[in-house]
Amino acid sequence: MEPGRLAALGRRVTTQGRAVPQKAARPSFGKRYWPLLLLAAPLLWLGVLYLGSLLGLLGYSFYGVDDFTGQVVPQFTLSTFRQLVSTPSNIDVIARTTLMAAAVTLACAVIAFPLALYVARLTDPRKKALWVLLITLPLWASYLVRVYAWRLILAQEGVISWAAAKLHLTGVLDGLLSLPVIGGTSLANSYFGMFLVFVYVWLPYMILPIQAALERVPTSVTQASADLGARPAQTFWRITLPLALPGVAAGSIFTFSLTLGDYIIPGVVGAPGYFIGQMVYTQQGAAGNLPLAAAFSIVPIVIVGLYLAFVRRLGAFDAL
Repeated sequence: MEPGRLAALGRRVTTQGRAVPQKAARPSFGKRYWPLLLLAAPLLWLGVLYLGSLLGLLGYSFYGVDDFTGQVVPQFTLSTFRQLVSTPSNIDVIARTTLMAAAVTLACAVIAFPLALYVARLTDPRKKALWVLLITLPLWASYLVRVYAWRLILAQEGVISWAAAKLHLTGVLDGLLSLPVIGGTSLANSYFGMFLVFVYVWLPYMILPIQAALERVPTSVTQASADLGARPAQTFWRITLPLALPGVAAGSIFTFSLTLGDYIIPGVVGAPGYFIGQMVYTQQGAAGNLPLAAAFSIVPIVIVGLYLAFVRRLGAFDAL
């Protein structure tokens, strides 16, 4: 066949007879930059409102407060951060919040994994949508309604106290409330009650990523493990759990960060004692100390940033 006819078919023939495809036509300016134009408006919105507010927050954290007038002094100083890290009560607030976030994340992972495993592997495929609906159903109600409903459930005259009395478990409940750190006058006024509410509210955010990760695990892998003589427990610990770990890490991003920044649940349920969100709300409101409120706001950003760097190594971003 002549080279001219090959060129007509979109190819060019070399002297050795090898066909080399022609270069594709360069896209026009509009086609190249149209996706960027589509993203311009949301990126501008994000940059102005989100990044702009973060930069403003960071700037305020380096301001000081006049001891006499209580007014913000717009001069660069590190006194606010020194006050943040040198005051024992502030350190207690940060430690209390971080420990609660870690405990809630661990509890959500332990509870969510078997539920997600059942929905992903054991339930009838025709009923899977129903299970997902039931998991997300609590999210349909208002966040405040759910929190105040739990306040009534955990109250001294609430459902749990009534059930404990009927089952003759009042002594067990009283023993739990008498514990030094997690106890209180009632479940509604204890850190344990706050912990229960946090777990209930954030649990769906852990179940769904784990379920998605388990559904991506090929059944042929677990079947091959069984064919090679592995017991179900060995298959779970050596194959299923490691492959689903990115889903656990992805879910933990939600539970950890949401608990770390929440200020409504600690204000409605739980023992006296500030959390980071409450300190930010109080310092910028009643106390009027905007620099200290801004400095406290930087703390969860730093903690979550470090946590994201950790879970990224576990493949959390691939499971989102």
